Amino acid sequence: MGEFDLIDTFFRRPPGVGPHRSVVGNGDDCAVIQAAEGMQLAISTDTMVEGRHFLSTVSPARLGHKALAVNLSDLAACGAEPLAFTLALTLPRVDEAWLTGFAKGLFDLADEHNCELIGGDTTAGPLAIGITVMGEVPAGQALLRSGARADDDIWVSGFPGLARLALEAFRGTLHPTLRAEAFEVTRLAMERPDPRVALGVGLRGVASAAIDVSDGLLGDLGHVLRRSHVGASLCLDALPVSPWLAERTEEVQLDCILAGGDDYELVFTAPPAQRARVLALGASLGLVLSRIGRIEAEPGLRLWHGELDPWPEDPARQAVPNRWTSFDHFRGAP
Repeated sequence: MGEFDLIDTFFRRPPGVGPHRSVVGNGDDCAVIQAAEGMQLAISTDTMVEGRHFLSTVSPARLGHKALAVNLSDLAACGAEPLAFTLALTLPRVDEAWLTGFAKGLFDLADEHNCELIGGDTTAGPLAIGITVMGEVPAGQALLRSGARADDDIWVSGFPGLARLALEAFRGTLHPTLRAEAFEVTRLAMERPDPRVALGVGLRGVASAAIDVSDGLLGDLGHVLRRSHVGASLCLDALPVSPWLAERTEEVQLDCILAGGDDYELVFTAPPAQRARVLALGASLGLVLSRIGRIEAEPGLRLWHGELDPWPEDPARQAVPNRWTSFDHFRGAP
């Protein structure tokens, strides 16, 4: 099978199958898309490399899902609704069974979010997947990293840390090892993350800043602090702990939640006056949203044990040294 046969067989969708929203779609030198009136385009790119971003043991369907999910997560952090994406796929060989599973996982998620594949490229080489995703957001309503202000609450969605727990299970570092049920749950979190697109859209006009957790909660929150020129205090006792992590020591819990990464949950800030709206949004989505700290004018990130409320009068509040680092592609994993 040649390159263009591969594209036609696995990645060119016939009329009536999936979204067809582009003016000119897959198959020309360039795609042409048109944002709706009053909307702005939000664009993000991610590359996934075998052995760096995913294990060779992952099923092709889950890999197809995750390859798009990590990009949709960036749109979610911006408050944008998915519109279209391109796919650059580097393959060591043409494996039709693998491509069938990969395309199914990719398109199942794309259809769920009405997101159209409008072009890309295929080439031979070590397995790598590059996706550029485009979304639309009402003009002036995009959520940015630079919007956090002193006294804003800090929130996180879901239960960060599960993907890191699964990774440590694969590495063989957990003692005791994960029970079979726990391994399947955590592996699903690592290999098939759920992009929080509906949450991001719902946070327009509510959140002041947002980012998705890809490299670790502390590291990604740090990007918000730097871009917003603020600091923060984070209450470690307010962090959401999943039942699977609750079985582990506090050290393992904090390592996974604070520096694990690969969660694709949203960390966002919002004024205290928005607490009721944030909680109502979480309830409407069936999603746990946890308030975990507060933005402060003083630069830096401070961690502590104690009660989150009242702020900051808790006499038992105990400072905790920040010993955690996030993933860096050129320094390696924490």
